[in-house]
Amino acid sequence: MEQKKTFINTATHSLFALALTFTLAGTVQAQAQHDGSAAKPLRVVLIPADGGTEDGTRKDFEPIFNAIKQATNMNFDIKVGQSYGAVVEAMCNGTADIAWYGPASYLQARKRGCAELLALAVRGGGSVYYSGVFARKDAGINSLKDIKGKRIALGDVNSTSSFNIPVAMMMTAGVQPARDARVINMAGSHANVIKALAEGLVDAGGASFDSFEKAVNAKAIDPNQVKVIAKSTPIPYPPLAMHPKLDASVKAKLRDAFNNIHKLPGISKDQIRGYGGGKVDGYTANTSEEDMANAGKLFDLVTDQVRVDIIKKAGTR
Repeated sequence: MEQKKTFINTATHSLFALALTFTLAGTVQAQAQHDGSAAKPLRVVLIPADGGTEDGTRKDFEPIFNAIKQATNMNFDIKVGQSYGAVVEAMCNGTADIAWYGPASYLQARKRGCAELLALAVRGGGSVYYSGVFARKDAGINSLKDIKGKRIALGDVNSTSSFNIPVAMMMTAGVQPARDARVINMAGSHANVIKALAEGLVDAGGASFDSFEKAVNAKAIDPNQVKVIAKSTPIPYPPLAMHPKLDASVKAKLRDAFNNIHKLPGISKDQIRGYGGGKVDGYTANTSEEDMANAGKLFDLVTDQVRVDIIKKAGTR
C-alpha cells in the first residue's frame, strides 16, 4: 500500500512538473512570439490622431515603418486603435509590441509598466510640437477669456494636444470649460475638432498645429476662416514606444534603425515621415524619460475631476 502511495505521489509530482514545463514554455513562447519575422511581425498600434481610420493615421506612419523594414528586414502589422485608451490597453494586455502615443497616453502606459521609449521624430533640429486653441474669425474670440459663453470642441480626453493642453491653457487664463463654455463637443480626435470648426458647429477648438496644417493642406479647412487664439509651449513629440518585454536584441535593432534611418542607403527622404504624415528630418532613440515626465506637468491642472466635469457638460444639451 505504501509503495502504491509513493508511486501515486511520484506520478502526481511528475505530471505537475510536466505541466509546469509546458506552462513556462508557453509563457516564453508567447513573449518571444513576435520577433519581426514574416510569420511573427511586430504588432504596431497607433493612437487615432486623425479619426482612427485606416486611411488616416495608419497611412501617416506606413512610410517610416516601410523604411525600417527595408533597412532591417523586420516586419510590422500596423493598426489604429479606436481610442487613445484602447492603445494603452493593447500595450498593457500584451496584444501590441510597439505603440505610437501622445505624451499623456504614453505616461499612462509607462506608469503601468507596459511601455518604454523607442524614438521621437526630429524636425528642424528638435523633437517638439505645439498644441493650439483655434477659433472661427466670425466668433468674436480674440483671447482665451473670450471663450466664455462660446461653443468649443475638444478631442479624446486622453489626448495631449487636443484636450489636456488646450484645457490647461484655458484654465490658466481663468476659463473653466465645464462651467464657462456654452457647449462642449467631445469630438474624439484632432481631425474631428477641425471639421467641427470648418463646418461652423463650434466657435473654438483645441488641436495640434501638425493636425491643423494637415487639414489646411488637404483643404479640409479654410485658413482664412480661422485664427490662432493660443499656442502652447513646446511639447515633446508624440513618442513611439516599445513593450518592455520585447527581446533585448529586437529593442536594440529597432533603436539603431530609427536612430540612423535618415542616413541609411536606399531610404528616400519621402519615407521619413511622422505625426500628421509630415516629412521629418529623422528620428532619435536618444530619448529622455525625464523630458516626457516633465511634459506631463504642463497639464497638472487637468485633474480627473476636471475631466469628469467636462465630459458631463459635453453630455448636456
